[in-house]
Amino acid sequence: MASPLIVLTASSTEASEWNHSIWQQMMSATVPYKFSKTFFNKVTFANESWPDGRAKYVPNGLRMVETLLLREYAEVEVVTCYLDKLDQFVGPETKVLAIHAHNPLGISYATDVYAKIFGENVMPLNAHEFIKIVTHPVIKEYRPKIVVGGPGAWQLERAGRLDEFRIDYLIDGEIEHVFSDLFKRIMRADPSLSRVIKIPKEMQAPVEEIPVVRHRSTFGVVEITRGCGRGCQFCSPATKVGRSFPLAHILDSVKVNAREGATEIMISSEDMFLYEQLPNFETNVPALEELFRNIIAVPGVETIQTSHITMAPVVKDPTVIERLSPLLVPYSHVQHKDSTHADRRAVDPIIGLETGSSRLFNSYMKGKAYPYKAHQWRDVVLKGMEILNRHNWFPFCTFIIGLPGETDEDTKQSLDLLYDLRHAKGTFVPTFFVPLEDTRMEKKEGAKLIEMTDLQWEFFFTCWKYNMEFWNGGTRVNAKFSLGVPIYYSMLGKKLFGDGIKYPLWRFAGVPDRLIRKHMYLDFTGHKRNRKGMAPFEKEIQPGFKNVREHGLNMIDAVQLHHVQRPLSREAATAAGD
Repeated sequence: MASPLIVLTASSTEASEWNHSIWQQMMSATVPYKFSKTFFNKVTFANESWPDGRAKYVPNGLRMVETLLLREYAEVEVVTCYLDKLDQFVGPETKVLAIHAHNPLGISYATDVYAKIFGENVMPLNAHEFIKIVTHPVIKEYRPKIVVGGPGAWQLERAGRLDEFRIDYLIDGEIEHVFSDLFKRIMRADPSLSRVIKIPKEMQAPVEEIPVVRHRSTFGVVEITRGCGRGCQFCSPATKVGRSFPLAHILDSVKVNAREGATEIMISSEDMFLYEQLPNFETNVPALEELFRNIIAVPGVETIQTSHITMAPVVKDPTVIERLSPLLVPYSHVQHKDSTHADRRAVDPIIGLETGSSRLFNSYMKGKAYPYKAHQWRDVVLKGMEILNRHNWFPFCTFIIGLPGETDEDTKQSLDLLYDLRHAKGTFVPTFFVPLEDTRMEKKEGAKLIEMTDLQWEFFFTCWKYNMEFWNGGTRVNAKFSLGVPIYYSMLGKKLFGDGIKYPLWRFAGVPDRLIRKHMYLDFTGHKRNRKGMAPFEKEIQPGFKNVREHGLNMIDAVQLHHVQRPLSREAATAAGD
C-alpha cells in the first residue's frame, strides 16, 4: 500500500490519558528522561491505536489540523499516529510530517523547574520524545517536509534549533482562518513563504468558522471558549478577547469523542466562567447549566473534567458554585476522602493564584481580580477557596516564582497566603516565570532555579508538603521518602543549590517544625510568628483559612460585592488588566 501523503504525530506524554489527570500528565513530562523508567512503568504512556495503526487519541490541536486537512484530502492520504507507528506510515509518498509541539524543549513553566532539580543539563521526558520524533530513522530515510506547530513551537525558534532538527516550517498562532492557503503553499514549497510563520491576532477565525473535529482528542477535550481578555501580562490568551463556541458546535464535538470511545469529556477554556459571558465578565450561569446538562445527556459520557477558572467570580456570586456543583461533582472522576459527596467525588479545576504579593499582582495581573482590587487578592483567594471547598471543589492552584522584580517582601506575602491556606483542600503547584511568546512579558528575563532565594525554596517545598499531606491523607510521611530526601540533599541538592535548600527540604521530608522553625519564615507549631519577625496582618483581615470560613470576607463588603451592577463597558473591564 502506498504511504499516506501527510502524517501527523505528537509525543507520547502529550497524547497520554494517564490516570485521567491533566496535571499528572503535565507533571510526568517534567521528569528527567534518565529517571523516567524509575518513576513510570512501561504502560504509563502506552497510548492506544486502532487496528490499522492510527492513533485513538491525540492533543486537540493536532486533531484540528487533521480536520482542516480532511477538507482538502481523503482519509487515506492523512494519517495521525504515535511515534512507535511512524515506520508503518511514513514512506516514499509522504510529503509532510506535521508535529504537535506543546513543550518540545522542556522550557515552559513546570518542566523547566522540576527537571532541573536534578541538574542544569538534564533532559525532561517531553523534550526527549520530541527529539526521538525528528531524529526517527524513517524521517531521515524519506525526508518529508517537517512542519511544527502548537503552543510550544516558539521554543524552537527562540533556541535557534530549526536547522538542527531539519524543521522546514514552524507555525505559531491560530491557523483555522488561513490554513487552506497556507498548507497549499507548504506543499508546493512556495519560495515566498517564510520558514517561521506567525499568524497575527487579527487573522483569528470567528468561532463560527472553526470546524468540529473529525476524531477523538486526548481526555476527550472539547473547546467551549478561546481567549480571555483579563490582561495578565505573562499569558497569551489573556490578551485576546474571549469567544464562546455555539452550543451545537460543542455538543457535536462531544458526540465525536464519545462515539470513538471517550467516556470522559474535558472542557477546554481559559476560564470556564467566561462561557457566553454577560457584560463586565458576569458569569452566565444559566448558559453553563444548559451546557453541562446537555453534555451529560450524550450517550457514552460518564465523567466531565473542568479546566481553568478564576477565583473572583466565585466570591462575587457564590451561587455560581452552588448551582453548578450538582452538574459537575457527581460526574467527576476525582475522588478524595475529604469530599462530603456520597461517593467522595470532587471537582478539580485549575486556578492561577500566581502570587500573594499585592504589589506584583497589581503590576502583572490585576484584571484577574476584577471587580476587586489588587490589595483584596488575599481575601478573594481565601474566601473563594472556602466557597469551593464547601461544595467539594478541590482546585489545582498554580503559583509563579520569580516574577520580574520579585523581592523578599513579595515572597513573604506569598508565604503568608500559603500559611493561610494550610487548612484548604486543593493542590498547590509552584512554577517559575517563563517569558512566553506573544505575551506582554516576552522580552523579560526568565527566572532561574539556581538563583532561588531561601524564602523561595521555602515556598516551593512548603507547597509540596501540603500536596503530599493532602493526597496521602495526613501528616505522616513514608519512611523511605524521608530517608531519600537527605540523601538527595547531601549527594546533589547542596552541590546544585547551596545551603538554602536544606531546611525547606527537611520540612518537606517531615522533620517536625519545632526542630527547624528558627531557620524558617513560616512556623507551623502553633505560633504564627517566628524570630524573623513575620509581619502581622492588618486588623480588618482575619488571619487564617478557618477564620475566613467563620467570619467571611471582611475587606469586601456588600456594597463592593454588588457594585458591578453599575454600568461598565467590556473595554473598561478589560482595561483593568492593562
